[in-house]
Amino acid sequence: MLLIRIRLPRRPGSLGIVASALGAIGADINLVEIVEKRGDVEFDEFILDLPPSRSVESLVATCDSLDEVQVEWVRNYPRGGGLEYDVDLHRRMTADSPHAGQILVSAAPLVFRADWSMLLEASATPRILERSRDAPDLGADALRGLQPFDVTHRGVVTADPGRGWDADHAMVAPMGEDRAIVIARRGEPAFFTSELARLAYLTDAESIDVSDEPSSSISHPASAHRRPVTIPLYQRRHS
Repeated sequence: MLLIRIRLPRRPGSLGIVASALGAIGADINLVEIVEKRGDVEFDEFILDLPPSRSVESLVATCDSLDEVQVEWVRNYPRGGGLEYDVDLHRRMTADSPHAGQILVSAAPLVFRADWSMLLEASATPRILERSRDAPDLGADALRGLQPFDVTHRGVVTADPGRGWDADHAMVAPMGEDRAIVIARRGEPAFFTSELARLAYLTDAESIDVSDEPSSSISHPASAHRRPVTIPLYQRRHS
């Protein structure tokens, strides 16, 4: 599945012309979102599937052949997510970037079917900046156990019966140079690779550490390795 951003003229019928051209090459459009309107142009995002006989290059060429239409970029988009939720949430975070972390903390339990989330100051002594209603009050040692904070990965929040919380599966992702988001759920299963990829998309992360298979018990994932997930398959170079 692909996520493609297209610049097109802001006039009646433009979106229909693009959609028709995509349909002509066999693209199956799952979702269309108007991202921005700027003067006489607008930017739209399409989530779509291409038939095996079509390449990303042919997709770009088809769109660019239309009058005043340009593809800005094409990215892989993970299956299994809530497409409408993800795209709407990413749009809201982009529109209010100074508060993107708070927006994601608020929405993450619903979007990822999780139990809690929090925004951290990713320093040598990490601390909680924002947390959802059911998030535990973790100390610095527990927060350090969720490192590294510079790559999207699975983690675990260690159980501490004395302070009232169980071991939870977690996902961690960087949000800029000095912050990180933690999203957690109680019980099985561990977060799937597709969920890590969705989180990386929302936070614009460039890489992800994944295990070949999610752990079947609450433990740190083994054999993690770094894979690019949000590097564009195509990106227009502007002069």
